Amino acid sequence: MKYILLSIFVLILSCSPQKENTIDRVTYENEINAWHANRVATQLVGDNGWLNLAGLYWLKEGFNTFGSDPSNDVVFPEGKMVSNAGTFVVQQGKVIMEVNEGVEIMKDSIAVNHEVIHIPDSSFYPVMSYGTLEWLVIDRSGKLGVRVRDLESEAVKNFTGVERYPIDPKWRVEAKWEKYEPLKHIAITNILGQTYQSPCPGALVFTIDGVEYRLDAIDDGTEGEYYILFGDKTNETETYPSGRYMYVKYPDGDGKVIVDFNKSYNPPCAFTEFATCPLPPKQNGLDLTITAGEKNFGHH
Repeated sequence: MKYILLSIFVLILSCSPQKENTIDRVTYENEINAWHANRVATQLVGDNGWLNLAGLYWLKEGFNTFGSDPSNDVVFPEGKMVSNAGTFVVQQGKVIMEVNEGVEIMKDSIAVNHEVIHIPDSSFYPVMSYGTLEWLVIDRSGKLGVRVRDLESEAVKNFTGVERYPIDPKWRVEAKWEKYEPLKHIAITNILGQTYQSPCPGALVFTIDGVEYRLDAIDDGTEGEYYILFGDKTNETETYPSGRYMYVKYPDGDGKVIVDFNKSYNPPCAFTEFATCPLPPKQNGLDLTITAGEKNFGHH
């Protein structure tokens, strides 16, 4: 009788839906792979990706000569630019590009010689080009720099992919949304050592292997999603030392959010020295080994 009851119990268990099987494994893996392929195409190897960055040059107030000759204040990649191309003039946050006679620098396929290329406190980011190079001015809390791309970058040509952990539904977890009222602001520091306050509308609270964890979310303006910067124990060995990033959808009507660590990815600084990545806040360092998402890339 005991054997019969035990057999029935085992049969019931085998027929009961298990948590990790609530989604179709093949469909799920296809979804993650498609997401990652799109990330690679748009954020890494595309014309606006991180791998083709060829320089980041910080400007000083006043005159900044530029060209490929080492005597310039801003030294563009050798062989990609004329020796002396012109001057970036910085005046209280405004940047004007003066082009030397005989040098053909383009903006929207039109040659320019005197061009405003940055206005403070605006969304004005015109892109200049010469040969295979493109550049624009970036502003990091008043620190102005010229970021250069090479559309024929060797890094793009030689790219063979980003190593990832095996896709595992275990790392797709359901979190409870804990809204902060009033809205909080948390300190975020970037690799330049600059610290700024970012809007933090709430936290994700979830449980893994019986232990509760939480992550503060950032509203970076992305429609329908929150931005998560986090660290975990894999940063010491297999993933980018400073942490990783991911996005999560807004909470549903019941205050639930899916946190999918299989979609966690490297900061731009893992791929290039010409990025200014934000670092995870201290409270988002998890005492957990998250074997999901992208592993480290290169040695930047």
